[in-house]
Amino acid sequence: FGEGAASDDLPYTDVGRADWFHDPVAYAYEHGIMSGVSEDRFEPEGTLTRAMMVAMLWRLEGQPQPESVRSFADVPDGTWYTQAVEWAAEKGIVSGYGDDLFGPEDNITREQLAAILYRYAAEKAYDTSQGGMAAREFSDWGSVSPYAEQAISWAVNAGIISGMGDNTLAPRGTATRGQAAVILMGLDKLAGL
Repeated sequence: FGEGAASDDLPYTDVGRADWFHDPVAYAYEHGIMSGVSEDRFEPEGTLTRAMMVAMLWRLEGQPQPESVRSFADVPDGTWYTQAVEWAAEKGIVSGYGDDLFGPEDNITREQLAAILYRYAAEKAYDTSQGGMAAREFSDWGSVSPYAEQAISWAVNAGIISGMGDNTLAPRGTATRGQAAVILMGLDKLAGL
C-alpha cells in the first residue's frame, strides 16, 4: 500500500500501512497533536520547525492559555504558534536563542528537539534520571553541543530518540515530521498514559 492512496484510518496518501511511521502518525492524527500539510498529505519526510514542535507539545497539553506573555521579538501576536510558544516559554520548556529570538521558522535540530523534550518531561515530573553511557556509544557523540548532552543522553536511554542506523545520532541534523510523530508516541509511553 503505497503512495497515492489513503490508508483506511488516515486521509494521507503519503502514509501507508507498511511505513515505519504509520502508527505514530495515526496516533498523532487521532489525538489532534499533528495535522497534515494539506488535507491528503502528511509529508513524513518533511522537516520540522521549532514552532511546529512547540505547537505539538501545546496541543498534547490541551492548548492551555499562557498565564503571562513572554514574547520573543520574532514571535508576532496572532500566529498559529504564538500561544504555544508563550506557554512553552512560561513553563521553561523553551528559552530561545538569546537576543530575544526564538526562531519559530527555523528547522529544529535533533539536539534542540531532545532539549525541548527533556525540559517538557521535567515540567511534567516524568522520570528524567535515565542517564547512562548509551548515547556516548554513537560515533558522533563528540559533536553534541554541551547544552544538549544531558538531554540527548536521557532521550536515548529512555528510548525517545534512537540513532540514525549508521551508529550516529546526527545531533545537528534536522528532525522530520515522521520522526516527531514517533517521538510523541514514545513520550506518551514514557508518561504511562
